[in-house]
Amino acid sequence: MQSNWSGRLVAWNRLLPWGLLLAGALLPAMAAPAQDEPRWRRGVFPVVSFFGYTSHFGLRAGPGGGSQPHYGLDIAAPLGSPIRNWWGGVVSEVLAGGACGNGLVISSGPYEHLYCHLAGEVTGGVYRSGEVLVASGQRLQAGELIGHVGITGRTTGPHLHWGIRYRGQWLDPAVILRAMAMARRGAKPGPQ
Repeated sequence: MQSNWSGRLVAWNRLLPWGLLLAGALLPAMAAPAQDEPRWRRGVFPVVSFFGYTSHFGLRAGPGGGSQPHYGLDIAAPLGSPIRNWWGGVVSEVLAGGACGNGLVISSGPYEHLYCHLAGEVTGGVYRSGEVLVASGQRLQAGELIGHVGITGRTTGPHLHWGIRYRGQWLDPAVILRAMAMARRGAKPGPQ
């Protein structure tokens, strides 16, 4: 299944500065308490076996040597490491081929989170990796196993490319992770 997701990445190139500004403006509001619980507390770090970050959000050197936008965070991990869903939502697209390789787009209200370079295979719009089976329209919970780290698409080694958009604007996932950590640090311990 060929997707137009890769084509949209090029179209959003001109939106990068707005995405950075939007991330800075939105995160303080999103980290504020919603009811009695910080909103980011429910977010889950997507990679179970974490080695480190191999490429940041923003401009970076591309394969041809020139600067290119990178709309996500590359998280290095051992091949086959479990990947968890960042936030509960519905699978809006199952990707196969292109720079992303095997991937998933999950919609969570105004957010879309993108997971690229997954191990396994995509057949008939269904992603399959080991015991994981994910299809468009499927509802997923935060923290649910959604795939495994692979090397599909344009990549030089096993990692997860994790991208987040809010109302069509790319956000820096590192800023999201910091907001999650700050919300957890500020939380009062509850009953065990």
